[in-house]
Amino acid sequence: MQGEWDGELVGPDVWETCRELIPAGSVFAFLAEHREVLFPGSMFADMYPSANGRPSLPPQVLAAAVVLQSLHGLSDFDTVQELRCDLRWKAACGLGLYDTAFDPSLLTYFRRRLQRSSDPNRLFTKVKEVVAATGVLKGKRRRALDSTVLDDAVATQDTVTQLVAAIRRVIRDVPGAERIATAWCTAHDYTDPGKPRIAWNDEAARAALVDALVTDALNLLGRLPERQLDEKAADAVGLLALVAGQDVEVADGSDGRDGRWRIARGTVYDRVVSTVDPEARHIHKNRTRHQEGFRAHGAFEPETGLLTEVELTVGSGPENHEAAIAQTLLADEAEDLTVLGDTAYGTGDLRKALEADGHTLVIKPPPLRPAVPGGFTADDFHVNTTAGTVTCPAGHTVPLGRPDPNGARTAQFKKRCDTCPLREMCTRSKTGRAFQVHAHYDRLKAARQGAADPDWQAEYRRWRPPVERAMAWLVARGNRRVPYRGVLKNNTWLHNRAAALNPAD
Repeated sequence: MQGEWDGELVGPDVWETCRELIPAGSVFAFLAEHREVLFPGSMFADMYPSANGRPSLPPQVLAAAVVLQSLHGLSDFDTVQELRCDLRWKAACGLGLYDTAFDPSLLTYFRRRLQRSSDPNRLFTKVKEVVAATGVLKGKRRRALDSTVLDDAVATQDTVTQLVAAIRRVIRDVPGAERIATAWCTAHDYTDPGKPRIAWNDEAARAALVDALVTDALNLLGRLPERQLDEKAADAVGLLALVAGQDVEVADGSDGRDGRWRIARGTVYDRVVSTVDPEARHIHKNRTRHQEGFRAHGAFEPETGLLTEVELTVGSGPENHEAAIAQTLLADEAEDLTVLGDTAYGTGDLRKALEADGHTLVIKPPPLRPAVPGGFTADDFHVNTTAGTVTCPAGHTVPLGRPDPNGARTAQFKKRCDTCPLREMCTRSKTGRAFQVHAHYDRLKAARQGAADPDWQAEYRRWRPPVERAMAWLVARGNRRVPYRGVLKNNTWLHNRAAALNPAD
């Protein structure tokens, strides 16, 4: 049952009596002044569908506390301590001077209700509406896009730990699995909470253990009874199948049919890094920076530094790429924006979509990489997409082939390269240069030419750097690491943090 705010305070009203002690323009003052407008009781009615039971603490108080908690990166216990002892927190949440706050578990229950509701990001949405109503964004037609990687909240697990944990989970959650494991899983005592006991500095022993664990996993998966599984059991089976295949490959000398396995060389794409949080991923932010966790995306108004939209996603997969999420970040914006972004947002598909929406693009085009270091780039070729031809730097013209499923076409120069004096600057292929023309070739080439314009460069250099500062604020104060497990909880946390950062700006 939803509790209602009755206006009664325990002790003097902190905001009324201590207003001059609370910094003007701070998020505490903003919440104290606008809390009732930001978070009216009706806003949370769907989260408390039953009229029965003991009334909850008024959700306005919990909502304000959760926003401040996300801003400062505090635990539930420390958040309640601030509410008891800090005048700023009391004023922001509407508590009286002598109010001892509430049990920390109420914050957990409130976040859970919020995350499972039809609109888990409502706190951010409401703050954004109030900020917009102030007129601070009026006439500001620029939006800058950026992303950052957030570390996960769990320890990265090695292959052995993941296999053991995933097998234990199937034994625990799937009916009948314990009996099968007792008969067929012999690599380790899965009732033992520790890791297998082997000589870990012995490479042969480690290889034998991995081989045996994968065999156990396959034996368990292959002998489970065919029955309808509930969600918990199905998740356990799916995770074991994923873990058993992502880090291993057939052993040397194996034909793949004799059941011999070893740890795969390199890191598999889209790798699950922990069975504790299967949604965390191994992420390549760039060629040198690798992390495990999630990806946070943001759209900013660069002059004020205000966040207009945020989103947290799994860290890998084309559907979670910056260019794929950009349209979601700008979905509620009006036409005629100037959109700024780095090369991650420079794809042809995104450019086409944003241009169709009437936006002006100041997005850095991806750099051209020659096939031969120091050699010719794509712009040294003359491409006529209308006529369907490509002319190389040596003057040879060849037709473009048929489009592939992605719309790209290829011009094959083949034997024309055999006697070409420019070959060493063009290709190292023994069969001659194959020149691929992207489906958005003309659009991308126009973007490269536009980026050379001094006015374009001045716009980019003036307004792109502020987004780096705004992204730094988003992860400041220890918030580079997410506090929870899974996309849903952490996406709600990111929106709540952004809700707190906007008034704080």
